[in-house]
Amino acid sequence: MSWVLPPIVVAIVLMAAWLGRRYFALRGTRIVECPETKAPAAVDIHAAQAAIGQHFSLSDCSRWPEKQSCARECLAQIERAPAECLVHTVVTKWYVGKDCVVCHKPLGEIDWLERKPGLVEASGRARPWPDVPAEQLPQALAHEQPICFDCYVAATFRREHPELVLDNPWKP
Repeated sequence: MSWVLPPIVVAIVLMAAWLGRRYFALRGTRIVECPETKAPAAVDIHAAQAAIGQHFSLSDCSRWPEKQSCARECLAQIERAPAECLVHTVVTKWYVGKDCVVCHKPLGEIDWLERKPGLVEASGRARPWPDVPAEQLPQALAHEQPICFDCYVAATFRREHPELVLDNPWKP
């Protein structure tokens, strides 16, 4: 006995899949240049509204609540290139072609699920890039250096548990 789905069910499933893809592509924090201050601002849009074809609208901004009544001219930047201003895209592009500041190995393709690279501050302290507020990310990326996941873990362990670290003075 074969099951044949009614065309309406197939259409609903396809529409739901399409909307889901659009929603997940549109969600996430973005970095825009605030038209008023010319400084970076972190914004979020109503991804569900944008996914169903409504206009882009802000759901959050790093300049709120003080400037919540702004003209929202930054939306034009998002409409021009919705994916290009996503924090994830900005960070991914920054790591392209870079080497780890500690081991000097090329970072290659980034594994964003399990082996996220980090940043090294001018003081030498390693930190994960998600610890940087999105509106401060452009400045951090301009002044900090990349560190691979392995070196980040080692540096963090060394900082947090110096009593457990023994440096091997032997040089081959």
